[in-house]
Amino acid sequence: MFSIGEAAGLLGVSADTVRRWVDGGRLPAERDGHGHRRVPGAALAAFVRDQARAAEAGPGERFSSARNRMRGIVTEVVRDGVMAQVEIQAGPFRVVSLMSREAADELGLAPGVVADAVVKSTNVVIEVADQG
Repeated sequence: MFSIGEAAGLLGVSADTVRRWVDGGRLPAERDGHGHRRVPGAALAAFVRDQARAAEAGPGERFSSARNRMRGIVTEVVRDGVMAQVEIQAGPFRVVSLMSREAADELGLAPGVVADAVVKSTNVVIEVADQG
């Protein structure tokens, strides 16, 4: 069970947004013994999964085998003669990519551009906060 604030942190949105989703019936929540709303972990996971699927479907849909996709805003692009380092802020996450300068130029990457960081990897490390 997650508090409204914890759910907001995991989703990268404000607590007010989570409260609106709960009040609107989009995200299930239960009241604890103190009357505070708590979101069940399984319900939060299903909500996030449904939101991601809805974001993937739509006009101009791209097809890819990569499933790890984070939409964000480009915050910095550092170019040299051959390479470019591109930084994207995707919610609370900072994603940095190294690519050819040619690719960065062709994509028109610059601060303020909305872009997707798409990750396909054979090795992904998962960390869990101390469950104390």
